[in-house]
Amino acid sequence: MDTTAVLLKGPRDLDVDCLTLTAPGSDDLVVDIQHSGISTGTEKLFWSGEMPPFPGMGYPLVPGYEAVGEVIEAAPTSGYRPGDHVFVPGANCYDGAFGLFGGAASRVVTAPDRVTRIDAGLGAQGALLALAATARHTMAGLNKCMPDLIVGHGVLGRLLARLTIAAGAPAPTVWEIDPTRRDGAQGYTVMSPEEDARRDYMSIYDVSGSVEVLNDLVGRIGKGGEIVLAGFYTTPISFAFPPAFMKEARFRVAAEWTREDLAATRALVESGTLSLEGLITHTSPASEAPAAYAQAFSDPACLKMILNWKDAA
Repeated sequence: MDTTAVLLKGPRDLDVDCLTLTAPGSDDLVVDIQHSGISTGTEKLFWSGEMPPFPGMGYPLVPGYEAVGEVIEAAPTSGYRPGDHVFVPGANCYDGAFGLFGGAASRVVTAPDRVTRIDAGLGAQGALLALAATARHTMAGLNKCMPDLIVGHGVLGRLLARLTIAAGAPAPTVWEIDPTRRDGAQGYTVMSPEEDARRDYMSIYDVSGSVEVLNDLVGRIGKGGEIVLAGFYTTPISFAFPPAFMKEARFRVAAEWTREDLAATRALVESGTLSLEGLITHTSPASEAPAAYAQAFSDPACLKMILNWKDAA
């Protein structure tokens, strides 16, 4: 089988190409992708060539770990059947290209334990489950505190704020330096850092990916406060030690989501507890992927770009 896929041949060298799929195994699913999202974090770093050494990295590669589609082939033992709608966190199924992360294609082959059944009514919003699960993973678990300050009002920052409120915790404050991204708050306050005089936050979640902001954050926590690094940082983390020493600051790194996070997040969305409305700001036909990727990475007004694969050849 062949598939139409986004192919990143090298830094800033992206096109839509035809690739051969590896043959499905006895239990594999074949899924026709309907929508895939463009990540302005890790995918942007691969696109720009700024990504540090990363497991499985290499060019050419098929990006995309936020995809939804319909199962068209499934073994009886897989637990799925044709017609099921699933979230696909990428796939490694291409002849001659790395599947990192592999979801930006019109058709993929994947093991059934990689996908998650979803409500077809979610449509393109189903592609946001990866970010929502990432936000949930950052917050959930033992010895974790809800954020009272979130740095960054992109999609991940908005999901963190919505999950905080959904959990019944006090509404967090959100910092955003770009005025065009300060709209869209649902029950919480968004402001520039300069407007905020508070110096006693006990749990700050940074999703900006900026190392430069850390010294300011240390000065904003109360004694024993925690700073959670929930972005992706391409340069070594550093901060002035004396202020952190005086505050007895704690730092925590948040990793990627687990299947438990995905299942819990899906339940929150399907129950109406967590809304994914208003997070997709731009859509594009998959055939226009080069322009869509460039806009997603350069336009501050573009929170989330979704590729539509329904009409892809």
